[in-house]
Amino acid sequence: MRAPRLARVQRVVDWHHPGRRGPPSKQGPPVTRARQDRLLGLLLRDGEWATAATLADALGVTPRSIRSYVTAVNARVAPGTAIESGPLGYRAGADAAAAQRMTGTDAGTPRDRLHTLVRALLDDPEGIDTFEFADRLHVSPATLDADLARVRGLLGGTELTLERSASRARLRGTEMAQRRLLSRLAHDEMDAGSFDIVALRRTLGEDSVGAAAFGPFKADLVAELGTQGYFVNEFGIADVVMHIAIAADRVSQDRGLERPTADSKPAQEEVAALLGRLAQKHLGVELGSGDLQHLATLVLTRVVAPGVEAPADHARSRLDPEVEAAVRDVVGTASAEFLVDIAHEDFILRLALHVQNLQHRAREQAWSRNPLTRSLKSTYPMIFEVAVFIASRLQERLGIPLPDDEIAYIAMHVGGRLERSRRADQLLTATIVCPGYYDLHELLRSSVDRSLGQAIEVVGVETRVDPDWASIDTDLVLTTIDPAVPGERIVKIQPFLTDADIERVQAAAGRIRRSRRLARLRTELERYFAPSAFVRGLGETEGEEDVIRLLGDALIAQGVIDDDYVTRTIERERLSSTAFTDALAVPHALGMTATRTSIAIGIADPSIPWGEGRVQVVALVAFSETDREAFQTVFEQFVEVFSERDSVQRIVRRAADFSGFLDELVAVIDG
Repeated sequence: MRAPRLARVQRVVDWHHPGRRGPPSKQGPPVTRARQDRLLGLLLRDGEWATAATLADALGVTPRSIRSYVTAVNARVAPGTAIESGPLGYRAGADAAAAQRMTGTDAGTPRDRLHTLVRALLDDPEGIDTFEFADRLHVSPATLDADLARVRGLLGGTELTLERSASRARLRGTEMAQRRLLSRLAHDEMDAGSFDIVALRRTLGEDSVGAAAFGPFKADLVAELGTQGYFVNEFGIADVVMHIAIAADRVSQDRGLERPTADSKPAQEEVAALLGRLAQKHLGVELGSGDLQHLATLVLTRVVAPGVEAPADHARSRLDPEVEAAVRDVVGTASAEFLVDIAHEDFILRLALHVQNLQHRAREQAWSRNPLTRSLKSTYPMIFEVAVFIASRLQERLGIPLPDDEIAYIAMHVGGRLERSRRADQLLTATIVCPGYYDLHELLRSSVDRSLGQAIEVVGVETRVDPDWASIDTDLVLTTIDPAVPGERIVKIQPFLTDADIERVQAAAGRIRRSRRLARLRTELERYFAPSAFVRGLGETEGEEDVIRLLGDALIAQGVIDDDYVTRTIERERLSSTAFTDALAVPHALGMTATRTSIAIGIADPSIPWGEGRVQVVALVAFSETDREAFQTVFEQFVEVFSERDSVQRIVRRAADFSGFLDELVAVIDG
């Protein structure tokens, strides 16, 4: 007999970090603020009109709450407009970005009280008197006690402890641990991991080093690293600049790191000297040897590769043989598992250098944020899935824990390799119809090749005024004369190609590619769905693992998978959330071990928590070894369908049963 389903694990948006899981809070306003920020983030990212009902589903609230959130967000930038309202709903306004960056300066808000409290605890080794500090913040001692409890919640994994003796509270832990806490707060202040000196000063205090110093500092750092022969990861360097700001602030308070015990390597010494010189020049701070070695290590672990002129032997000389061997084996396995062309020597060496840097970051607990994580996951789910597979195998081989942001960097490596190795047969073919007049048709072909060569391949030119239209079998027909019978693949263009012509051809090519992708998807999906594996009514009482087990039971009953597959699906979910869009989660196991490919569907109306967001459709996918080639089709195109809000709402609202779900899904696919 199977064990009872797990009790629901409450997911609550933690008030100090929008999207972070945390303990339940009884205080309404902090959660409301986080949802306001989430609403603004959704509208900024999509840039389109969205109805209150659609946004309410995404946030797990009522449409009435959405209207109140819009009012509150607009109040941040009054008399400006952060969110526009209209007959079609809401969309980001001209002042949306400014509103997103405003986290408030009122010391009475929970977020700012938290940062003020943490700064005070970090600045004074003897701690604070809680009654005096409550008076300073104009709050009750009970409110400050609640804030201290939230500080304690921040300390997990920091090697810090919060001690309380009568009215005095103090932090205990190493200087490095205290800096990690500051780093975490600074990241929470910054949108999607982007470097923001204003947010950083809110974390460190207004007396810390100003923005004017860091622009020139970063520019000089990147330029001089380039002259030393390094490719610089701009996302990583921005993160290092944040650590340098923290170091400068702490050193100015005589809180520098201790002198290192281990000898530094030549590369470290070179970068340390550069950092020391730039810190004195731009920040007016003299960093000690402990800080310089630490920061040099951070810089080097965010330099992803040697420069383009460096030969492969030079790159390999910097590699740990164990890391290179692990990456080579894992890339080979991933290439075979997903049928992707990534097993190239240059890719392996660059990824191995990146993974070696990852090891250093893991030892320092100095993870690198990636502002592209969410967009990579939703736009390129297949690439992200390959990256998750590589990350999981590297974790097994090398013992490196890999959060989502680090997996996203691996996805960028994978995507770059696949972009380089795209086959020419992925281009659409085209025939140009241009009646002969001198060399007009040749000029037109040259213009098409120059402007559209990355999207289409011209394989024929018809110069007759009465071509045999029926015999032209290319994907597209670009014609300067009216066709005998109009069609979707026929695009009228001018003899001298205009910008409008280029846009029309690109749009037609996009429609054809999409229709072909979705046609393949429809064929595959009709084979894989089953009425007995459809559940409507997923609710707030169920967490991710509960839903996975519920849908897994349906596939187990069909004989498609076993309990081990469900367990591995849960393990895959813990690696990285499978919520690939704001509406869809696609849980699955790493490894195609199902007896046949099948998909179980769960519908939630309203949405349910999943990972750091909310979803309305959960598709538990079980793939078999024989359907390996179908994996990419189903995975990417299924996610594409559910990336469109209108399509999701149509399917969710009308899919009362399995038959209705399939009918609506097919209708959406067919357009």
